[in-house]
Amino acid sequence: MSFNYESILIEPVLSEKANILREQGKYVFKVDPRANKIQIKEALRRLFNVHPVSCTVMVVGGKPKRLRNRPGYTSTWKKAVVRLAKDEKIGIFEGV
Repeated sequence: MSFNYESILIEPVLSEKANILREQGKYVFKVDPRANKIQIKEALRRLFNVHPVSCTVMVVGGKPKRLRNRPGYTSTWKKAVVRLAKDEKIGIFEGV
C-alpha cells in the first residue's frame, strides 16, 4: 500500500498528557488508521527532518455521547507516540 507522507500524519494531539510527554522527547500524533509504525517513522523523518527512535501505536476507541437526547459514539481513531533522538525537537510544537 502506497501512502503520501502528508496523509499519514493527520494532526498533532495537543492535550495535557501530550505536553508532559513532549518534555520527555515524545510527540503524539493522530495518524491514518491504515498506517503502520514503519510508515509513521518514515513520514516524520521526511516531513520534519528528525530521527525517530521508537514508535508506539494505539487505537483509541470511540466514547458514548448524546446529541439532542439521542445516543451515539464518537469516532474511533489511531494515535502514535513517537520518541525522537536525544536533543531533537519538532518545530511546530515549539512555536517555531
